[in-house]
Amino acid sequence: MAETDQKTPLSPARRWAAAAVLLLANFMNLIDITIVNVALPSMKNELAAPPNLIEWIVAGYTFSFAILLLPAGRMGDLLGRRKLFVSGIALFTAASLVCGIAPGIGTLVSARIVQGVGAAIMTPQTLALVPRLFPPEQRGAAFGLFALTAGLASVAGPIVGGVLLTADIYGLGWRPIFLVNIPLGIAAFIAALMLVPKGEGNRKLGIDKVGIAIAAVATLALLFPLVEAPSIGWQVWMYPMVIAAPILGWVFIRWQRHQEERNAPQLLPMRLLRSGSFLSGSLLNAALFTAVPSYFFTMALYLQAGYGLTPLQSGLTTTPFPLGVLLASATTGWFGSRWVRWRVMGGGILIATGFAGQLWAIWTMGDTISWWRMAPWFFFGGFGLGNTVSPLFQVSLSAADSNDSGSASGAVQAIRQVGISFGIAIMGGIFFGMLGGAEPGDHEAYRGAMMSAIGYAMVIASVVILTPWFTPMKIERAKD
Repeated sequence: MAETDQKTPLSPARRWAAAAVLLLANFMNLIDITIVNVALPSMKNELAAPPNLIEWIVAGYTFSFAILLLPAGRMGDLLGRRKLFVSGIALFTAASLVCGIAPGIGTLVSARIVQGVGAAIMTPQTLALVPRLFPPEQRGAAFGLFALTAGLASVAGPIVGGVLLTADIYGLGWRPIFLVNIPLGIAAFIAALMLVPKGEGNRKLGIDKVGIAIAAVATLALLFPLVEAPSIGWQVWMYPMVIAAPILGWVFIRWQRHQEERNAPQLLPMRLLRSGSFLSGSLLNAALFTAVPSYFFTMALYLQAGYGLTPLQSGLTTTPFPLGVLLASATTGWFGSRWVRWRVMGGGILIATGFAGQLWAIWTMGDTISWWRMAPWFFFGGFGLGNTVSPLFQVSLSAADSNDSGSASGAVQAIRQVGISFGIAIMGGIFFGMLGGAEPGDHEAYRGAMMSAIGYAMVIASVVILTPWFTPMKIERAKD
């Protein structure tokens, strides 16, 4: 199939067609995280698996995905981003097939780990390819669509999972939640070869093997307790890992500085770590994502365990959120790269409004869930998220030059993944702590737990509103 050289200009139609392929792959990865949670009880029953192995269906994917994001982004810089992108799709799709036909829990967990590896290989390339596809004035619209896919995936996962489980296609039970990736993955693979421009990468950048090892150990030391704690509680052995994680992070930065001084390969170039735009954009994005996914995690528990809604009903209750993100994707295209600071602050205000409105709705609903009372606040939150994430992506990735966009993309998404895990641990801890030993269906207990969890989300929304006043929040000159 024909490949486009990196310097060949692309027509507008070709740009957006290629972007659609990237968005499909990104959506396929993101929805696979949320859709699995719905099916865990069915997997446990069919496979007769112990709770600790069932937990690893989620944890194994999370670890392999998060640990490899940064090195996979850098490998895209070295070897070519399209090459890594299609390789990741192929591996993710093959692993999905193995998940769907897995005869036992061991095979399923192993395939999920490999699936996470495939997702980690392809995901950093999606954002890194945006500067290659679009001129600076159109990148805001493209990044807005990535925010849309994140919003859609967070809500669509439970809905699609509920539909597939209820349909019980050919008596396959939970297996179609993985098998549905097969046609999508094949389509994305073929379309990527046809539409995504080829780039040879820059092999002169080299491979920082020591940096990869330090980053992997630091990420695992931080994520392992955060992912395990919500299910088994905080154990004594977790605390040394949490303490070691920032120390290893410091060692990693020192090593990168050492590599820079001797003009040796760097996994995460120091020029990015010195950039106020990269740090402010990526860290604020991570802070935001400590609240949003954990908000939907606790909301699902509130609606399903607290009020008896099915996964499908729970997912449909939250559908105004991705509708808000969808509308925001149109406005971010119009804004382009203008008024970044004010857009982040305004988005934070809308997110805070959505959380505050949800507090009011939960407080006043009593013993019956009212979709109409909750819907406007989901919509406000989604609209705010869409208007916040796009400029944060623009700010972060504008700091990278053409040799480092994969590394920057991998770092942004790795930091965000750590933020998600932090959020689940913290917000989930607040929720379960307030819930205590309450039985499912105890409306008052679940209402109080959900309101307490939203209180944490309100704090994060306040951070999003205030941070642009004190930190660099600008799009740097593109270095293509």
